[in-house]
Amino acid sequence: MEESEAAAKTETVDSKDVKDSSETLTNDATGEVSSKSGSVCKTSEETEAKYMRLKLFDKVMQKSLERFIQHASFNRFASTFRPLYKKNPQRMESIHKQFIEELQGAIKDDINRLIEEGQLEFKLNELDKLEKATKNNPNPVWRPSGIPEQDFCSFLMPYYQKQEAYLRLELKKIQAENAALAQRVQTGRESITQTEHHISTAVEEWKASVTEFERMASSLCPADVFD
Repeated sequence: MEESEAAAKTETVDSKDVKDSSETLTNDATGEVSSKSGSVCKTSEETEAKYMRLKLFDKVMQKSLERFIQHASFNRFASTFRPLYKKNPQRMESIHKQFIEELQGAIKDDINRLIEEGQLEFKLNELDKLEKATKNNPNPVWRPSGIPEQDFCSFLMPYYQKQEAYLRLELKKIQAENAALAQRVQTGRESITQTEHHISTAVEEWKASVTEFERMASSLCPADVFD
């Protein structure tokens, strides 16, 4: 009887441990899945926001194109080419339809080319970065004051101040280099002066030695001895 009760308790403890471990694994898996799903949702939201901007841009371009095409209506087209329209209205309508299709295609190609050359998708990503940066920046962003001269000066003054600081730094470098070169030139001149002094001194000593040699030679060998 006691053995059966002990076995029953052991089975209860084992089943409880298995249940706890299964619950732990389930919670871990749920947390991992939730974190992954959160990152996926975040990435999908960013991608959706980016594509929403592209869709908005496409919608704006489409509306602009439609308004532009409205100015090239068939009535205006027919009034421009009225003699041809009177001769063959169906043919004129077909020509207008073909003209509108080719015009729309050419404009769309130009817009796509501008999007590729202007790197619109890259610019939209930069816009996202700027938007995130402004969220973390408590300082108010720049807004135009309504006075073009003041706004223009406020935009250019920091640039000119940076340029002025850069030029001042370069001027100091050039002045230091000129001072070093002037010092080297002065040292060279002093060296040349010292060399000239040494040469002149050596020449004077040589002249003096020659004069002394001639005097000694004349004293040792008088001229009347050879007469």
